[in-house]
Amino acid sequence: MKEGVQILVVDDDGEVRQLLEDYLGGHGYRVRGCADSRELRQVLQAGVPDLVLLDVGLPGEDGLSLARFLREHHDLPVIMISGAGSPLDRIIGLEVGADDYLGKPFDLRELLARVKTVLRRYRRAPPVAEVEDLQRYLQLGRCRLDLERRQLFDGQGAEIPLTAMEFDLLQAFAQRPNRPLSRDQLLNLTQHRDWNPFDRSIDIRIARLRRKLEPDPDKPQIIRTLRGVGYMFVPGD
Repeated sequence: MKEGVQILVVDDDGEVRQLLEDYLGGHGYRVRGCADSRELRQVLQAGVPDLVLLDVGLPGEDGLSLARFLREHHDLPVIMISGAGSPLDRIIGLEVGADDYLGKPFDLRELLARVKTVLRRYRRAPPVAEVEDLQRYLQLGRCRLDLERRQLFDGQGAEIPLTAMEFDLLQAFAQRPNRPLSRDQLLNLTQHRDWNPFDRSIDIRIARLRRKLEPDPDKPQIIRTLRGVGYMFVPGD
């Protein structure tokens, strides 16, 4: 898994970059550091890494803006790192498309575990063979989900971009149609961790999925809210 995996560390603190390069490099990853958005864009012109560790508080163009840019232009996971670890900062980071969020100071072992989890989640093939009678294509209203290629298409056949977490959510729903699923269940199914009352990552991503799937996101029919319970996927006809 680690062989050939390249991680890009974007942080204006040279000591932090060196620390992460040494630590992650010692665990078999190829690590490169960037100090700001200009260096990041130069590196991307030469090739896209497998994962980006992105500091929020960069000079000039900040990490939130860069996370949004990466999500719009490249299909790769992003872990945001910030000295401000409040729930609001985490929510904003997830809203702009980060796959995970870690506050400073952090334990290097925790960072390594999160890197492994995000890479595994991003690369693994959907376990369609484990689900009896699960077909490759799933109709979601006007859209169609390709479970094998992990792609979503609109009614005209154009691809609708999905993050890894958004696909994992759709797959979890697809395997459990017409079943109420709590936020705790959804987080366990997609990220293998428990939900807490301050964690809005599931709500944020479902809101984004509704904008992609539903004719009227304010009156969702495909991914419905069950008050006091969570959500339920209703595939329709």
